[in-house]
Amino acid sequence: MTVTIENGQLIAKIAEKGAELQSLQSRDTSREYIWQADPEYWGKHAPILFPIVGALKDGRYRYEGQEYELPRHGFARDREFTVIEQTPDSVTLQLVADEATQTVYPFDFSLNVHYELGGEGLQVRYEVHNPSQKELFFSIGGHPAFNVPLEDNLTFEDYYLAFSPMKSRIELPLAGNFIDMSQRTLGATNTNLRLTHDLFQNDALIYETKGLTSVTIASEKSPHSVRVAFNDMAYVGIWTPYPKAAPFLCIEPWAGVADTTDATGELTEKLGIQKLAPGATFRTKYAIIVK
Repeated sequence: MTVTIENGQLIAKIAEKGAELQSLQSRDTSREYIWQADPEYWGKHAPILFPIVGALKDGRYRYEGQEYELPRHGFARDREFTVIEQTPDSVTLQLVADEATQTVYPFDFSLNVHYELGGEGLQVRYEVHNPSQKELFFSIGGHPAFNVPLEDNLTFEDYYLAFSPMKSRIELPLAGNFIDMSQRTLGATNTNLRLTHDLFQNDALIYETKGLTSVTIASEKSPHSVRVAFNDMAYVGIWTPYPKAAPFLCIEPWAGVADTTDATGELTEKLGIQKLAPGATFRTKYAIIVK
């Protein structure tokens, strides 16, 4: 099932499977901003990453002496969510722990994903609640993919990334699927970054972020752009598959990150892991602003 929300400017469609944003269109022009999941390149639109972001070493982690397996980016993207609230311009979907999740992730949780249209954008809000009497360890992140180019007469290389604030950020390079902290450096996010597919020959670009941050896909040849803005996500990943010349780009705000090359495998020691006290709720959000 797919849920549609709309306002005077935009129409969004969200699937109950994975609570995944599948479409964000301009009402006036029907311009589609979200990648339409052509499997030739990548058969997803904007999956939710939970309860981990990225890959685990050997696909496993340990918690309280037990070993568990989780696929890259966790399981939420493959689970059916329940619509618990809907208005014409907003919807909230929920996933709760069950017997199946607890075989791979031994925690009680509820995950609410809230989408709300406003003006020229869409706000995406995550709420993770810990209903149990023990601490909850998790990561969560977005993975929205945007059409690039946004106009038929342009190319991927006609676009650039603009970072705000315009300053250098620590870049976390990947060695295979894992963060190599020994090779971290200052990324050139203090200037606009011209898009080429070769930028992604070592997989995603990953940056540490602090405070209010935005990343914009724009072109000097077009008035149309996409901006992803967030305030309390510790990382952002930027990705398109390589060597495929795919006509899309993901901007991914993350509260968590892949395992490091020297990760111990202990979930409680994982880089970027969130720790939530019994009865507490974790909240974070990001916005997609389109022109």
